[in-house]
Amino acid sequence: MGPYNILIVDDSVFMRKIISDLISENPQFKIVGTAKNGKEAIDQVKLLRPDAVTMDIEMPEMNGLDALQRIMAEQPTPIIMLSSLTQEGASETIRALELGAIDFIRKPSGSISLDLYKVKQLLHEKLQIAVRSKMRSFQQVLPAKVPQTYLAKSNVSTLKPPDSKTLPSSGGTNFDNLVAIGTSTGGPRALHQVISQIPAGFPAPILIVQHMPPNFTKSLAQRLNDISQIQVVEAQDGDILHTATAYVAPGGWHMTAYKDSFKTYKIRLTKEDPRSGHRPSVDVMFESLIGMSELKRHIVLMTGMGSDGAKGMLALQQSGVTTTIAESEETCVVYGMPRAAVELKAAMHVLPQQNIAAKLTQAVLT
Repeated sequence: MGPYNILIVDDSVFMRKIISDLISENPQFKIVGTAKNGKEAIDQVKLLRPDAVTMDIEMPEMNGLDALQRIMAEQPTPIIMLSSLTQEGASETIRALELGAIDFIRKPSGSISLDLYKVKQLLHEKLQIAVRSKMRSFQQVLPAKVPQTYLAKSNVSTLKPPDSKTLPSSGGTNFDNLVAIGTSTGGPRALHQVISQIPAGFPAPILIVQHMPPNFTKSLAQRLNDISQIQVVEAQDGDILHTATAYVAPGGWHMTAYKDSFKTYKIRLTKEDPRSGHRPSVDVMFESLIGMSELKRHIVLMTGMGSDGAKGMLALQQSGVTTTIAESEETCVVYGMPRAAVELKAAMHVLPQQNIAAKLTQAVLT
């Protein structure tokens, strides 16, 4: 099928030319228009109805985030953001992914041919995913409420406001439950939905692998921390696992859990070869939990391309875990990783995104 129609949005004439040329090298894609700011982008999306859009963030008149929000509300379209390498750029990119962007690439420098080659490869790969992704209006999805009976059993009678957190140092190191979540394309928004609904005082640590480059995982952890009732951090080697704390695997590192000689659960980060092209890998994290039969383990796979995590979930299910959850197709941006788990019959529960936090809370607190 194709060619797919692509709209390029960037305030730089030079960058519009570079991106257009890189995309046009693949005959499956056709550049149908360009725009120099967010306001023009909104108009062009309505007029041209492209199959996908590449969108810069910093632009005059209307920036990429504001345009993205309008497009997702009025004319949902797959959008790939162009991100700078700065910390501010990473934070804005995470916000864009929350608002519904499919994915992002780091902006080419334009001066190094190898850099341009890498950008071209990524553009083609991510556009292939984007044009096949499932788009819908990105209005706020109401989460399933956590039943008060479950909260009462954990001595958490009310949900504290997001700025009232349990710090890692005050979270418990003794626990009977552990949660592990894997996700990829569409994951930041899915994690926002799930992690923000985990109640304060949650009596288990949460391990998270999101396929994402270095620097961006730090911004993801900071953003999740800002909107959550538990503490969210980017994991460091040797971190002791605490309850009411989520640990995001840093980009470029595999993250595993282990128990030291003092029977304390910790995090290990390694630079072993990528698994199925990924580092961090969901399968690597899941597999590290197989021998921890003394814990009630609750395993989740959400939106993402490919099958990372499916085999690990199956192995965990066969080892006797308490809960395995795959996100249902209806809420996945890309129904790849969860589909693979369902096809392997590794998922005990198949749930829409907005119901996952309630199910985890129920499973951990009962």
